[in-house]
Amino acid sequence: MKKMFKLSLMMMIAFSLVLAGCGNKPSNEGQGQTPAGSAGNTGETKKSEAKIGMVTDVGGVNDKSFNQSAWEALEKLKKENGITTKYLQSKGDSDYVPNLNQFVQGKYDLTWGIGFVIADAMKKVADQNPKSNFAIIDNVVEAPNVQSVTFAEHEGSYLVGVVAGLTTKTNKIGFVGGMDIPVIKRFEAGFKEGVKAVNPGAKVLVNYTGAFDKPDLGKAAAATMYNDGADIIFHSSGATGNGVFNEAKDRVKQGKKVWVIGVDKDQSLEFGDDVTLTSMVKDVEGAVTRYSKQVIDGTFKPGAPVTLGLKDNGVGLPETSKKNVPEDVLKKADEYKEKIIKGEIKVPEK
Repeated sequence: MKKMFKLSLMMMIAFSLVLAGCGNKPSNEGQGQTPAGSAGNTGETKKSEAKIGMVTDVGGVNDKSFNQSAWEALEKLKKENGITTKYLQSKGDSDYVPNLNQFVQGKYDLTWGIGFVIADAMKKVADQNPKSNFAIIDNVVEAPNVQSVTFAEHEGSYLVGVVAGLTTKTNKIGFVGGMDIPVIKRFEAGFKEGVKAVNPGAKVLVNYTGAFDKPDLGKAAAATMYNDGADIIFHSSGATGNGVFNEAKDRVKQGKKVWVIGVDKDQSLEFGDDVTLTSMVKDVEGAVTRYSKQVIDGTFKPGAPVTLGLKDNGVGLPETSKKNVPEDVLKKADEYKEKIIKGEIKVPEK
């Protein structure tokens, strides 16, 4: 009898374990694992198959300026959407066509060209490859498969001219340009006009280095201007402008108070508040993001050239300006901004 009871008890226990095992069988669903092709609730981003490339001008991807802004935009999109991104750095004019063609041959969905000087090469490659899509920053390429994005640099430069004109203690202000091309002339024209509007007695010294990738030339140009009495220099020279900042830093270490006005990005983030008065920011990152997202969404279609100005927040002063620019000066800059937007002031482009 006892033997039969023990046997029955063992069978009941075994049966219970079988039932428990069936009820708790591990599953790929509901255990933190996401079925293929679904983002679930894990915060993961669905991977996009889009491939977007970028060709830099000679300033390079780490120019602390607009090439860097464009690449940062693509890197953010890669992180957010899982797209494929790649850049090719150009060391000279002869690199533009082969670099653009490399992305065409790689069947990239969009290829960006960053810089005014890439336009001719992009026109050639775009015409030869009508089924490939391109976009360019800072110039206009007349082709149905190219989206052109330019900026009203003269409008933003007018505002930093106002800041410089009201801040200078010596009434001598410098402008260091890279290559003598239309886009840089817009920077110069707007800047000089802004200085003139608030301080007609100030003199603006101008030096074009002829390069966007020569910090040593930027440093030499800045040294000459500071020696001539300038206490503020606005540069629009890509990586050449790094030398302008280096010269300013050397002088600040010697106890001399001089300033640099940065370009394209908020350059105080790179070179520090001790020498950066403000910057003339171009929203290159925003523009690259906008059209690249269209590629990701499948809605990209090249259209008419786009020019982004003050009314579009495409150019302007960064928030960090308040660190070194007095409140009354920023208020004056805002007043001129509104006048430009309303059309009360027409800023010359050259």
